[in-house]
Amino acid sequence: MSLEAKLVLITGAARRVGRELALAVARAGGDVVIHYRQSQDEAQSLSDEIQTLGRKAYLVQADLSDPVQVRTIIPTASEHGSLFGLVNNAAIFKPLSWRNTGLEDWNHHLMVNLTTPFLLSQAFARQLPSDATGRIVNLLDWRALRPGADHLPYTISKSALAALTRSLATALAPNISVNGLALGAVLPPSEGEAPANLLKNVPAGRWAELSEVGRALIFLLDGPAYITGEIIHIDGGRHLV
Repeated sequence: MSLEAKLVLITGAARRVGRELALAVARAGGDVVIHYRQSQDEAQSLSDEIQTLGRKAYLVQADLSDPVQVRTIIPTASEHGSLFGLVNNAAIFKPLSWRNTGLEDWNHHLMVNLTTPFLLSQAFARQLPSDATGRIVNLLDWRALRPGADHLPYTISKSALAALTRSLATALAPNISVNGLALGAVLPPSEGEAPANLLKNVPAGRWAELSEVGRALIFLLDGPAYITGEIIHIDGGRHLV
């Protein structure tokens, strides 16, 4: 599959899963707009690596908790060409229960994990020429379809993002396909260690490989446009248990 010369914006692309998604797009022939908030050195390093692959990379900095800054992202990215794809990858993930979730925590999760993807999707659709097609992919979590009591504001925001994915699939059709990738055990937490029994309820019995996430993204960006409103689980079957 090829994304030859197509421009894709990925939020939170400088590190971790976002970095792999950006490299997957570049390996498939696409050019990448790398959004980051604070990780400028990592973003520049990723840009350099993408350019060694013979593709173009552009940096855009913005705090996704600030709607004023969010509204600058699509216009800035569009300065480099018409966007073909938007990947809403950036998210905040805090281990909060109902007891210790404050209003600020709640609003922060909803803003970054739900409102920002909506604002970016809205702006993305508006910048797309009427005769062009595009793709939106939202990064979700297997918990989004089976919300529990842990990581409460994160889980609720991702559940709402799953609903938004399906809603936008109908609202933006037929020019734009909108799908989601619901991840499971892909990378250990950026802070602290993963629970020792994390893989206990994963039928596949292992962590995902980053390349598997990248290949799934390319499928949704360059696969059949007739697939829309779908959420593909990359969780080793965790959502089934």
